[in-house]
Amino acid sequence: MQHIAIREAVAQLRAEPHPPVSGHRQVTLVKRGPFTLMLFLFEPGGSLKEHSAEGEVSIQVLSGRLEVTVDDQAYRMGAGELISLAPGQPHAVRGLEASEMLLTVCQTQT
Repeated sequence: MQHIAIREAVAQLRAEPHPPVSGHRQVTLVKRGPFTLMLFLFEPGGSLKEHSAEGEVSIQVLSGRLEVTVDDQAYRMGAGELISLAPGQPHAVRGLEASEMLLTVCQTQT
């Protein structure tokens, strides 16, 4: 069992002394077996270039607005919205404004 105070994690991430990389900061909140949960903070225009993961992915917007591009289709998402991706599905993320995002990856076990 692990209890996470997301608002506290956001505050700690925001307070990091180093500058953001590509306009975003990130921290892994949980890494257990095939399950990973990460918190991202995006500045306006901050981005993750196109990439893919070897498992099921969900992207949940906690605050702000993000543009998630999947298969050349851009989805503009706001707080409370979630997108689910199949394993290996290429995607990119861009902050349309200051935003917070939870990323969940559950890798397929063979």
